[in-house]
Amino acid sequence: MNASTPKIATIDPKEAAHFAKLAGEWWDPNGSSAMLHKLNPPRLAYLRSQANAHWGLDPAALKPLKGLRALDVGCGAGLLAEPLARMGAAVTAIDAAPENIAVAKAHAEKQGFAIDYRACGAEALDVEPFDLVTSMEVIEHVTDPAAFVAALARLLAPGGLMVLSTPNRTPASKLALITVGEGLGMVPKGTHDWQKFLTPEELAAHANAVGLEVIDRHGLSFSVTKGFMLSDDTSLDYFLTLKHATL
Repeated sequence: MNASTPKIATIDPKEAAHFAKLAGEWWDPNGSSAMLHKLNPPRLAYLRSQANAHWGLDPAALKPLKGLRALDVGCGAGLLAEPLARMGAAVTAIDAAPENIAVAKAHAEKQGFAIDYRACGAEALDVEPFDLVTSMEVIEHVTDPAAFVAALARLLAPGGLMVLSTPNRTPASKLALITVGEGLGMVPKGTHDWQKFLTPEELAAHANAVGLEVIDRHGLSFSVTKGFMLSDDTSLDYFLTLKHATL
């Protein structure tokens, strides 16, 4: 995407309003965002492994991302942005809901994190590109996935790393996330629209179309005894790690 290419707004106002209502409970591990708290450990483990491999980082380093600029898109109240800052990155984090950003700023201040939080969409962000771009469980909530991926690609620096996660569009995800998750109140009703879920092949195609290549694909599974865990099974949820394609 070049400077003359029109930037398509991808924020869905209804989706933003839905998550804005949950802003006050983002940091409550037993509240409406409990599922996100359970997702965070495998998310961080995967992210750390991909960063280590990409930049040759020391697996034992306490601040492995020191000196790197990171962007978290669809950050909510900062459940991923704060760990990125804790790992040493200079973090910018954006969300469509100003209510989420207000909670995120307040929480980060109490924790002593200097995170640059902004209420906007990725396509509206006009800054220098980032070494690391993350967007977890977000693309299934936007109006135009292709435009969203294009906006993320524009924000990724040459030599940088992008990590995305999203539910797969399979019978397994419909059963787990909607029938069971929303049906039993484990996830707020109306959080998911199964028709908007993307398969790994569809997401990879959007990435390839804007000059990104997939360098890793990994599943996120759920076990009754172990909870969420990294897996080769992508039928429920999955990660894609991407970088700019080499010419």
